[in-house]
Amino acid sequence: MPVTNPSNQANQKTQEELGFEAAFARLEQILERMNSGAISLDESLKLYEEADRLITVCSKRLNDAERKIEILVKNRNGELSLNTEQQPVTQDYPYNAPKG
Repeated sequence: MPVTNPSNQANQKTQEELGFEAAFARLEQILERMNSGAISLDESLKLYEEADRLITVCSKRLNDAERKIEILVKNRNGELSLNTEQQPVTQDYPYNAPKG
């Protein structure tokens, strides 16, 4: 049986509950820290693992948002509006990055 670390499970659950903006901000913090060159190899590996989980969270949130937008962009018959390539018409998500 694999040994699981309760602290890692709690951390992963917390990350999954983060909103997109908070997860993205944490990814930026990790990137800055890793690019500083002032951390150990062990710390780099831990941050890399955390970043990998956060990327998954962000990707899932973006995919979910895209699906919701596709659902909302329907024609009057209740069917998805399709473009010339027969792909669902989508609208840009109005995301304003935090300034700072």
